[in-house]
Amino acid sequence: MKEADVEKGLLSCVHCGFCLDACPTYRETGDEADSPRGRLVLMRNVLEGKLPMVGEEATQPGGVGYHLDRCLGCRGCETACPSAVPYGHLLEHFRDLQEHTVSRSTGERVLREGLLMLLTDPKKMKLALKAGRLTGGKIPAFASKFVGLPADTQLPLPDDLEKASAALPALIRAKGEKRGKVALLTGCVMSVLYSPVHRATANLLAANGLDVHVPQNQSCCGALHGHQGKLEGAKELAKKMVAAFENTDYDAIILNSAGCGSFLKDYGHLLKDDSQWADRAAAFAAKIKDVTEYLVEIGPREMTRWITLKITYHDACHLKHGQKIGEAPRTLLKSIPGIEYVECRDADQCCGSAGVYNYLQPALAAEFQKKKVENLLATGAELILTGNPGCLAWIEQGLPDGAQAPKIQHPVELLARAYGD
Repeated sequence: MKEADVEKGLLSCVHCGFCLDACPTYRETGDEADSPRGRLVLMRNVLEGKLPMVGEEATQPGGVGYHLDRCLGCRGCETACPSAVPYGHLLEHFRDLQEHTVSRSTGERVLREGLLMLLTDPKKMKLALKAGRLTGGKIPAFASKFVGLPADTQLPLPDDLEKASAALPALIRAKGEKRGKVALLTGCVMSVLYSPVHRATANLLAANGLDVHVPQNQSCCGALHGHQGKLEGAKELAKKMVAAFENTDYDAIILNSAGCGSFLKDYGHLLKDDSQWADRAAAFAAKIKDVTEYLVEIGPREMTRWITLKITYHDACHLKHGQKIGEAPRTLLKSIPGIEYVECRDADQCCGSAGVYNYLQPALAAEFQKKKVENLLATGAELILTGNPGCLAWIEQGLPDGAQAPKIQHPVELLARAYGD
């Protein structure tokens, strides 16, 4: 962001406080500096030269870096804000500034860079998960201690890694009368841990008359880079993604990962100051659609299978707050014959996963996970639905064991069943 845009964004906050109850960290700590309003004040003080971004002062409670690191980036404040403060863009800008100026400890650097390297490279991630089987998914104690993680930190190991990471065919044909053609983005984490979700997405779209193309030249979208203050890396990945989809005639480019979808839709902003890429990025972003959003837009075909099940839904932050999509998944789920839908208390409050937040701020993340799981269990639902890989893995880790405990799935898995999959 240019300095004028940063200043304009910061000054748009009128300090009304509507964001406070929407902010998980403020609700947890009660600290004004852990609220969006408080963080905006800290950012403004940095811009005006009143507070340092580096040094011991910045890393202690009350310091800019300390409270930026504790922000989930859930963007719940944006939904609550009557002044349309671009908090997410400001957070990314100041985190980028932070990463260019702050000297972190060796352990923290290893953790941050290691997570970014593994989670944005499917091949490396798959190798790491295979190695993780040797320890039952637990990170060795010496490694946890070195990078500052709790001793019981677990990797999200799937029961069947080969099934979880199975590749999709390049084309899944529409069923019945063809209504159009779309591309499906498979992403990084999703392609390793949740390939069955991709399969269900493709089958769901095909059942609704769409040819589903799965391009083989996909790359990381840059979302994790952007959220961690690596904007130059995010921009390079964005350009690569845009170039890969130019000169194609898909009706839409479909995502089933809330965090990736939100970031891809924001490519126009990310590259707006690059004259060679601004228009191209905006044109690409205009075609990005969440799978539930697109199905509601084109009108879903009638579901044919009766499913007797009590369900509830957790709003993935970057679907509800980043993309402003809350009703589409609910509308589709409630349309399944036989379904009993129960709304969850604070459904749009972050579960604590937030990209890699549960590794970078494990204590706070555990509190958010605990509250989320309590609210989900209180619904009495047999199945929990949510549309983001981080939420799926983190909430599942917090659920109780036992046959009576609810299961958790992506909405497309249940919807595909309703179409006979």
